[in-house]
Amino acid sequence: MNLLTNDESELDIASGQTRMEAAYGSGDGDDDAKAVVARKASLGVLFEQVYRPWDGELGPRWVRNYAIFRHHVYGIFSSKGHRYYNPFVRLSILVIFLSSLTPIAMIFLSSTLPGEASEWLTRMWGINRYNLWGQVLGYYPRNLCMWPLLTALVVGGLISDDRKNGTSAIYFSRPVTRTDYTAMKFLSASTVLGFVIVFSYMLYYSTSIVFRGEGWAFLIDTLPMFLGGLFAGILLVFTYTSIGMALSSVSQSRFFAAIAFLSIIFGTKLVAFLVEVVFESSILYMLSPYDSLAHIGQWLVGIPPNYDHSIAFSIVSILIYNAASLGVLISRVSTLEVTRE
Repeated sequence: MNLLTNDESELDIASGQTRMEAAYGSGDGDDDAKAVVARKASLGVLFEQVYRPWDGELGPRWVRNYAIFRHHVYGIFSSKGHRYYNPFVRLSILVIFLSSLTPIAMIFLSSTLPGEASEWLTRMWGINRYNLWGQVLGYYPRNLCMWPLLTALVVGGLISDDRKNGTSAIYFSRPVTRTDYTAMKFLSASTVLGFVIVFSYMLYYSTSIVFRGEGWAFLIDTLPMFLGGLFAGILLVFTYTSIGMALSSVSQSRFFAAIAFLSIIFGTKLVAFLVEVVFESSILYMLSPYDSLAHIGQWLVGIPPNYDHSIAFSIVSILIYNAASLGVLISRVSTLEVTRE
């Protein structure tokens, strides 16, 4: 029979402590311990910390723009302090540029060989309407391998890398307008493409005249067709750059932009070719940027076109491609925030 009361059941009989006291160590020498109360602190000074705006004179606008341009263009030659290009990309650009100079080597060879060999090389590689057109817009290997691949490598990451890495915040947190940002990116890409495509074309024309020892009469006769081909080359650079930049602005992946660009160039041509084979109509070639440029180039240089539809369709197609691409580019850049996406 349990005769202990409630108070007695809470006691530790051996030590004379309650269960609570035994559990928490009451009576272990801390009976005289006192709580430490914080003393009254002296009042401090609260400093206002804010960003101090720059009161000095800003650098000229062209200096800021040139910094963006230099960052992308000089990066091809040196990544120190400039945009990093993968060694494979640099090697590919070099190989494409050297390949575009092949006709110059052939012209030089023709000037050193005698007889029929020299005449054959001159017919194959010398200056005429077809060779001037082919130097810029020839399908193989120019627009089958070289120009689209060059554009994909150069343009693919221009804006998508900024979106992915948050570097757009660095641009827009400084006195760089979105217009300047877009224009300098566009100019950087078109400069690289123009150096390979347009500069090689001009070098081909000038060295051919020098190596062959042509006179003023030859220069006057061929200058109009040369200018037509030059304009076609500039139009090709502008169109490919605008399409590539637009695709780069809609994604954070440079690979998406590159693959999408190649898909547009080759995919539209393949579809148009299949339609032509089945229905014997070239009208769908107006959907292909390359074929529209090739059609315009043939008209500018003055050679018979390979297409049945009117030149007006190709001109309208290129205008729509450029307008739509620039519209997408401007719209996407205008929505970029000064934060990492």
